Amino acid sequence: MQFKDYYDTLGVKPDASDAEIKAAFRKLARKYHPDVSKEAGAEEKFKAVNEAYEALRDADKRRQYDTLRARGYQPGDEFQPAPDFGGFGGGAGANEGFSDFFESLFGRSGARANAGPRRGQDLRAHAAIDLETAYTGGTQRLDLNGEKLDVTIPAGILPGQTIRLRGKGHPGRNGAPAGDVLLEIQLRPHPRFQLDGRDVTIRLPITPWDAALGATVKVPTLAGDVDLKIPAGSDTGRKMRLKGRGLPGSEAGDQYVVLEVRAPAAHNVEQREAYERLRGAFGG
Repeated sequence: MQFKDYYDTLGVKPDASDAEIKAAFRKLARKYHPDVSKEAGAEEKFKAVNEAYEALRDADKRRQYDTLRARGYQPGDEFQPAPDFGGFGGGAGANEGFSDFFESLFGRSGARANAGPRRGQDLRAHAAIDLETAYTGGTQRLDLNGEKLDVTIPAGILPGQTIRLRGKGHPGRNGAPAGDVLLEIQLRPHPRFQLDGRDVTIRLPITPWDAALGATVKVPTLAGDVDLKIPAGSDTGRKMRLKGRGLPGSEAGDQYVVLEVRAPAAHNVEQREAYERLRGAFGG
């Protein structure tokens, strides 16, 4: 049988900490998991990564392995455990997906112990929703990894927040529960509203006479149109606040209305004459 360099398999240094080994394992397990990876040989790479982690995650096994590795073995070297090398188990033959090399070091019982029930890994995914859905909440059907799921969207969810879908991640091992899906929410661009935290902003075109004389106009909000009183003498760029009309939450956001004064085009003689009178009235 051939010697296996478990550190090389995980891409870590021999003095790597337990946390570094665990992080490397999780990254590679996600990369090569047969349910996710389309890469050639992914299943064999996944098994190799799993075996390397099983050898290095346990302090006693890692210490035994380090003692052997210190003898100068290189990956691919022919290896036969010496009978007098203390601490290693005997017995060969693959069991629960572990190699002959692993079992020659730790014994079949070691393989069985580490191949017991284990919760499946969590998966991360992204989903884009409309701003209106973020405001009202509700159920939305999403396609995740080829499976259509009805996902409950809480009202007031913000971009970057996650929804945990329990049991929808990688399957568990030997009867253990499956992992979860951590669904990160993204918002599709909206044609009218801009989001800043929980506040929303809309630009509202108004006529010159409404800006000059004041008026009450309809303003779109995420909950429907509301009346907004425009003060006389308003100008382009004036910002008005509709309190609590942003995204809901423990403290709801506000809606800001930015006024844009726009003069309608003169399409006929009467309208043109009206503009001429207006110009004359203001000394133009």
